[in-house]
Amino acid sequence: MSATSPTPGGKRLDSWKEIAAFFGRDERTVSRWEKDQGLPVHRLPGTKGRVYAYANELTAWAAAPKNADAELTGETSAIGSEVGASGLTVISRRRDAVNSPPVEAPPAVEARASSGTNHTKTNRSRMLRLLAVAGLGVGALALVLIPPRVNRNPKSTGHESVTPRHASSGSAVLASTPSHDPEAEQLYLKGRYYWNKRTPDDLNKALDYFMQAVVHDPNYAQAYVGLADCYNLMREYTLMPSSEAYPRALAAAKKAVELDEQSSEAHASLAFVAFFGMWDVATGEREFRRAIDLNPNNGAAHHWYANALMAQHRMPEALTEIDRGQALDPASTSILADKGNILLAAGRSDEALSLLQQMESREPAFRSTHSYLKSVYLNKQDYPGYLAESRTDALLMHDNNALSIATAAENGFLKGGARGLFEATLQVQKKLYAQHSLPPIELAKTFAMLGNNDEALRYLKAAYDERDGALMFVEIYSQFASLHDDPAYRDLLARMNLSGQSTP
Repeated sequence: MSATSPTPGGKRLDSWKEIAAFFGRDERTVSRWEKDQGLPVHRLPGTKGRVYAYANELTAWAAAPKNADAELTGETSAIGSEVGASGLTVISRRRDAVNSPPVEAPPAVEARASSGTNHTKTNRSRMLRLLAVAGLGVGALALVLIPPRVNRNPKSTGHESVTPRHASSGSAVLASTPSHDPEAEQLYLKGRYYWNKRTPDDLNKALDYFMQAVVHDPNYAQAYVGLADCYNLMREYTLMPSSEAYPRALAAAKKAVELDEQSSEAHASLAFVAFFGMWDVATGEREFRRAIDLNPNNGAAHHWYANALMAQHRMPEALTEIDRGQALDPASTSILADKGNILLAAGRSDEALSLLQQMESREPAFRSTHSYLKSVYLNKQDYPGYLAESRTDALLMHDNNALSIATAAENGFLKGGARGLFEATLQVQKKLYAQHSLPPIELAKTFAMLGNNDEALRYLKAAYDERDGALMFVEIYSQFASLHDDPAYRDLLARMNLSGQSTP
């Protein structure tokens, strides 16, 4: 399909306001682009001025060489988009952009003055054109480059979770193949600095730096690795849905491998998104092994592979891989926390409890420890411990939804013990789910704890339909033990390409 004549049928934008928001500009600017530069805008017949446009046509228009020098420096859009250092619209919708403090320079990477390049004038059209030259193609460009809408607060889980924070290896991923452009390499390293901080705002900054690195050197594979890893984190640490994050990560990871087939980091990123995002277990397995073969000292590859093995209930192998990751990156708290999670899934709950409690005492503000401790206490039917960790987890996340669930669970436990806890939890969860504020797998867990397997299966199927990434770990959730022999549950595992070989 030609980049200049896309087939209508992508996402439709039904007003000047939505078209302006797509570019992060105001309505007057995009209206001028239609008149002066042929922006593809359509009009509904028989109406007075009603317009619409297709996102794929707008992306193709921006990528066309004739629009490369289009004046895209118009006013900030009415929705409050914030223009970052690269000229791209930054993801968060800020109300306080005018009064926000300047971005601090990473202490480990000194900011360097650009030689003859003014980053503030680099616009989205130039980004798209340069990336098109690099060979991503318009479809992939729309996935990787068009900034998603991400809120500041992470997605509420609202209930116990043993899903590992598997994209969060503690150390920066260094470039195996340096860029020929020193500025691109510096931008990449700045991106890694912010990527490691793992807050929504910092991930916005990281994404912007990785994009700038691509503009400076469109053949720099590691910049695409950074993009892929950013999107893999965004669906975990922000409200960006997996359905948006994973396709973007996949496009970037494939480009990284294409540019540098010998890059262990590129194969690890591709393995991650193939396994956890696309549910392509065979490809994920192959790419993890390729990443480790290329660089046995890639701690992130061992870390992520350990979690993939855990999802398949291959516990001895998972423990071996997490130990290798820990030996390579002993300072990583996320690897150590995930080790506790794997120990729990392997049935070694006492060891998991001891390890996680030690971590909790040393780093009380590290969120993953509390998330995993909830599961340990739930497995042991230590409900006061479970409730205490649930509240701590919600407070650390500044998550009002999770806090409302924790409060209801506490009150339910005081009135009706364990059953009262889960019944009260379910009432709040139903309200949040109706508001599209809670993933269905959380209701499935609670229904299973209440012994309602039919409803648990119904919500598991809803999670499957939504491609909820947490569903990849369904086999290690103790709440679903009573479902393991149910034909509908076995069918679900088969459709997810999991082996379905449960062990006690």
